[in-house]
Amino acid sequence: MSVLDPVVELVRGLGTTLKMMFERPVTIQYPEEKREVRPRFRGRHVLKRYDNGLEKCIGCSLCAAACPADAIFVEASENTDERRFSPGERYASTYEINMIRCIYCGFCEEACPTEAIVLGDNYELSFYDRRSAIYTKEMLLEPVPTQDMTTPRKTQPGLYDRRSVPEMKDPTD
Repeated sequence: MSVLDPVVELVRGLGTTLKMMFERPVTIQYPEEKREVRPRFRGRHVLKRYDNGLEKCIGCSLCAAACPADAIFVEASENTDERRFSPGERYASTYEINMIRCIYCGFCEEACPTEAIVLGDNYELSFYDRRSAIYTKEMLLEPVPTQDMTTPRKTQPGLYDRRSVPEMKDPTD
């Protein structure tokens, strides 16, 4: 190691700084321009629906059991043919996620047998108080395509006696 090595390194560092001074900054004007998220980004939770408008969540509470932060609360109720929410025997009558406690790990998404809970690409989460950080089922459910697909609905007896958990397929991502 010679005496000039620190000077050479200092000149290299200053050269990098000088080179960066003449490049355009990468600044995004956030509220007007939104940045594209990465394919594996984990944002705000969404409760999915089937194509016929019924909820995918069957109230099994596996997502709550898998959550390391204990941020999910699920209370299940029985489905009837007069008031049907999901194709299974049960549905989630109460589904709450405390977004302050959530660490966005994705364990709830992996534990769900019906692929009902998905971490979406919405990153705009802000709260003014703790109560508004608790997202309820109504806030998490994706909207129905048409008004006649809302839940609860009356169905024919015996229409949904089949298996409520679909056959699983390997992930493509």
